[in-house]
Amino acid sequence: MRFEFVADQHVKVKTFLKKHEISKTLLAKIKFRGGDILVNGIQRNATYLLDIGDRVVVEIPNEEDLNGKLEAVEHPLDILFEDEHFLVINKPVGFASIPSAIHSSTIANFVKGYYLSQNYENKQVHIVTRLDRDTSGLMLFAKHGYAHARLDKQLQAKTIQKRYYALVHGQGELAPSGDIIAPIGRPEDSIITRIVTQSGKYAHTSYELVQSWGDIHLVDIQLHTGRTHQIRVHFSHIGFPLLGDDLYGGSLDFGIERQALHCQNLSFVNPFMEERLNLTSPLPADFQAVIKKLNH
Repeated sequence: MRFEFVADQHVKVKTFLKKHEISKTLLAKIKFRGGDILVNGIQRNATYLLDIGDRVVVEIPNEEDLNGKLEAVEHPLDILFEDEHFLVINKPVGFASIPSAIHSSTIANFVKGYYLSQNYENKQVHIVTRLDRDTSGLMLFAKHGYAHARLDKQLQAKTIQKRYYALVHGQGELAPSGDIIAPIGRPEDSIITRIVTQSGKYAHTSYELVQSWGDIHLVDIQLHTGRTHQIRVHFSHIGFPLLGDDLYGGSLDFGIERQALHCQNLSFVNPFMEERLNLTSPLPADFQAVIKKLNH
């Protein structure tokens, strides 16, 4: 893959490329795995001193499956956006994001299968945003390591924005909007669940009420931190657990048997196009079924 830049400083190539988020690790791959650096059409190394106006071309070698262990699985993908750098899919319920001891047919396996079916040169799967097994909605992938590195900067700066819909159930009044700020940690007796605890890490969730049906509410949620099970723990903590989320006290009486959580909006800057992309996913079928019953 080829990228072009124009030098705006009298600095070494590696210093200039660092500004464009090409790391030392990526420079090493370029050097040792068949890539190249050209300055005004002439092959140069990373310590070459640039002049202002020099045309710098970086050729990044194609990526095979670097871990060599991710099995390709053929499975249809609901693709909402794709270009040569990024892929956004609408994740269904019931599939983990990545393989584990108990999950082998995962979204990562499906994406690998898709890359092979399309005969893409880069075959490494780079997950930028992941979702729990029983959370549906938008997932973002980078299609090569350089694109992943550039989005990592946005993750660190918290400029990649995700919004979720959740159906919650509880007694009492749920304010029209609010912020839940409560530290989240792991209890001593479990490696799966999380709790609000003063010894936990800072966690901040914002929400807006979209619609209510008595004690059931559809809420639009934004995460300001990314703790494990954050939305589920925070809404359980304030007395409004997610429908279907029996791990955190959610009811199974309304026809939904997974945590009623859906990533419905994803917004990020495509650094190669220098424009913000704003993608949405409609309410999944099980949400719609519950709401249809509540409206009758």
